[in-house]
Amino acid sequence: MGIHNAERGLFDLMRGQPLYVTASESEDTSVVLVAAVEGLSPSVIDQLRRAGSRHLRLVLTDSRAHAMGLSPNGQPASNRVPPTPTAPAMTEASPVCLELAANAGADRILRLSTSVGKYGHDAVHLCEATAVEASALALARIGRLLPAVVCAEVPSKGCTALGGIPEDTSVLRVSTEEVHALSSGSGLEVARIAEAPVPLKEAEDARVVLFREAGGLFEHVAILIGEPERWRKPVPVRLHSACLTGDLFGSLKCDCGEQLKGSLRVFAERGGGVLLYLAQEGRGIGLGNKLRAYGLQEDGLDTVDADCTLGFGADERSYEVAVQMLRNLGIGRVQLLTNNPEKVRALQRGGIDVVEREALHGTLNRHNLPYMRAKVHRAGHWLGDMLEKEVR
Repeated sequence: MGIHNAERGLFDLMRGQPLYVTASESEDTSVVLVAAVEGLSPSVIDQLRRAGSRHLRLVLTDSRAHAMGLSPNGQPASNRVPPTPTAPAMTEASPVCLELAANAGADRILRLSTSVGKYGHDAVHLCEATAVEASALALARIGRLLPAVVCAEVPSKGCTALGGIPEDTSVLRVSTEEVHALSSGSGLEVARIAEAPVPLKEAEDARVVLFREAGGLFEHVAILIGEPERWRKPVPVRLHSACLTGDLFGSLKCDCGEQLKGSLRVFAERGGGVLLYLAQEGRGIGLGNKLRAYGLQEDGLDTVDADCTLGFGADERSYEVAVQMLRNLGIGRVQLLTNNPEKVRALQRGGIDVVEREALHGTLNRHNLPYMRAKVHRAGHWLGDMLEKEVR
């Protein structure tokens, strides 16, 4: 079943259902019952407690442990190593586990997973996550859920003698090997699903092409302006990460909406171009986590620290899907409209020739000033000259 079974497990986590995660080796009967912290309900917590032989364990990323001021055995988290070489490497260091109090409810667990604060060893027992627990966390991260899961170790009496399969067959079973195959496949595949002309305000001669990732979880859109045979060479291209708040509602906390519309206008003026609209909300953490990060920014954190406090890296995006979309469209040489050096590097690594890079600026205002500063000083974006402009 492999990847497909792991995908089924992911959808169970996303809809708030628990699942069993098992070790891959047949001689190892390690089994945990797992639920995502996002959407965790009292009934699921009770189900985990009934199944487990010990206290429940909260599995978090290394970044989240740092944000909480925690590290096991006094070691910096960056020096830790994964428990096994086959554990999914979703972060640079191994995930960690906190042993939860017997009366910890859903609200308390969510606060432990998201809130700003320091937690000492006297308050929390911290240890390395096992390979099975790390796989459970990796599965949640693939679905862009909050990177935190609750695990209950299933005692041997709760398993059959063969292969450690839990007796409760109503709950899906996924192995660490299957999760690893899903999280580190040999390459991302996208399929061209549908297309149609869609006249836009900025460019009436627009055509929209829908792409879907092989797993079916994410869909991306290419907006083709003008006739391809009349495009400039190299082709003007913009990689744009979806931003619901900025693109649709005109949020002043970012410059995304202005960049989106501005790139379409540039394409129209130049006789054509391609905008890849990528399902990478919040730099790849998803809309729910992006809104959580906005809340942390209200408490004084910048956009990078807010994401890291939730357990993510500074930027979770991968642009492999953009490379695949460009190849599908027959585009190999581009003039890239971007302020982000990583987009240039990612296309070049993927074999796309970035012949020229052009800046694309929005408007600086008092709401997006901290965000723009973080882009420049924390992420190295080419926006220094924009920060010199007047703040509106």
